[in-house]
Amino acid sequence: MISRLLADLIVLVHLAFVLFALLGGLLALRWPRVLWLHLPAALWAAAVELGGWPCPLTPLENRLRAQGGDATYPGDFLGRYLLALLYPAGLSREGQVLLGLIVILVNAGVYWRVRRGRCPRRPGGARGGNRGSM
Repeated sequence: MISRLLADLIVLVHLAFVLFALLGGLLALRWPRVLWLHLPAALWAAAVELGGWPCPLTPLENRLRAQGGDATYPGDFLGRYLLALLYPAGLSREGQVLLGLIVILVNAGVYWRVRRGRCPRRPGGARGGNRGSM
C-alpha cells in the first residue's frame, strides 16, 4: 500500500514539475528570482522531450507500482485524470518534439516579457542605455 501511495505522490510531483516547466516563468513576472529555478527546469523539460529521453520519475513510479501490485483503479482520480495528462495515449515522437517546442516558445515569450519589464524606458519610448548622450 505504501508503494502505491508513493507512486501516486510521484505522479503529483511529475505533474507539478511539468506545469512549472511550462508555466513557471509566469511566476518570474512577479518574483524574478524564480528564474534561477525555472530556467533549468524548463531547459530539462525541453531537452527530455526533444531528445526523446524518459523522465527519471517515470521508471521510479513504475517500479513503485510494480512493488505495490496493480495500482490502477477504474475510479481512481490520479489514474484516470493525471496519468492521462502525463502519459497521453499514442504520444508520437513528433508529438514529443512539439511539446518540447511549446515549452521553449512559451517560456521564451515569458522571459522576453520579464526582460522587457526590467529595462527602464526613456521618455519617447526609447530604452535605457547611454544616459549622457542626446
